[in-house]
Amino acid sequence: MPQLAKIRECFAGFEPESIGVEGDERAAVALVLRDREAGPEVLFIERATRSGDPWSGHMAFPGGRLDPGDETVRAAAERETLEEVGLSLSGAEYIGRLGDLRGNRRFRETNLVVSAHIFMVENPGPMELDQSEVRSSMWFPVRGILDRERHVAYRSAQTGTMEFPGILVGEPGRHIVWGLTYRFVELFMDAIRHPLPVVPAVAGRAALGESPVREAWSPMGSVAQRRVLPIAYSTRANTVSMLVGLSATPPNSIR
Repeated sequence: MPQLAKIRECFAGFEPESIGVEGDERAAVALVLRDREAGPEVLFIERATRSGDPWSGHMAFPGGRLDPGDETVRAAAERETLEEVGLSLSGAEYIGRLGDLRGNRRFRETNLVVSAHIFMVENPGPMELDQSEVRSSMWFPVRGILDRERHVAYRSAQTGTMEFPGILVGEPGRHIVWGLTYRFVELFMDAIRHPLPVVPAVAGRAALGESPVREAWSPMGSVAQRRVLPIAYSTRANTVSMLVGLSATPPNSIR
């Protein structure tokens, strides 16, 4: 399973891909890790629902577009993380740059290049969310990303019947990582030599929040044999913890 020392080792000589041409808009996200006894965890946010925002309501990493005062894209990732969740990365360990991805044409963001930067924080404390931008946040175990049962088909309200690969990280039908954030997760897991599991595509899925999620929760033997993953979940300024077991029953909803 992925460990922080191995992550550091993998990025020590990592050469990220850079893309973009003159005239492109730039944005940056922070892939923030914290180390726990069971292994590293990664910070995800659930974006607030906002009109005109192509990533409205999506699961994401903290981040946003460069401001005129940002000297670098890394600085933009640090500033946005502080603004969105109240987490300062000024004293965090900088592990490295993951790479660049271009925005999706479906959201008319083809001239936007997003850079991801990786940080490790010792004791992040409770999040202080800017609720105009962030509905909730959660810490999710990196090892949980490798669980095949969490890899589901996802349908976006913006893209109709088209299905996308997703990773269930919290409440079914709501906390599913997909799209640009999924692609960054895929890059990260490849870089640390723990590629995402190959899950066969499932045809004929129902509408968003129906069978794509429920069918992914399948029995894994007796209760004693089922793995349990801790998720630290924040909504508003409060943080609570829950245990999500991989069983035939989806986890309880958290509001």
